[in-house]
Amino acid sequence: MATEPPILRWIQERVACNEYLYTSHADQERRNDRLSIQDVEHVILQGSILEEYPDDPRGPSCLIHGSTGGTPVHVVRGRNRSSWLVLITVYIPTAPKWKSPAERFAE
Repeated sequence: MATEPPILRWIQERVACNEYLYTSHADQERRNDRLSIQDVEHVILQGSILEEYPDDPRGPSCLIHGSTGGTPVHVVRGRNRSSWLVLITVYIPTAPKWKSPAERFAE
């Protein structure tokens, strides 16, 4: 059985303790895709890290992939200066960027 990465465990603990923030962009995207806060929490708690962005100019971040009610969802997370978990964006992966929920089209 594979073990989860420590960063995923930290992310899931923050969500379980309600210690996270949404950017206004993430909240708007969540609403645009008609996802509830509970949907997003479910994706994070049950999902996995699909991509990591250690060199992001805004700070290390990663893309979490999961699903809710059969709908695939992506959540990009970061961390603010106070070390709070920050949800940067939330969306349902679709073409033209995504071939499938877990595979990008070549750029």
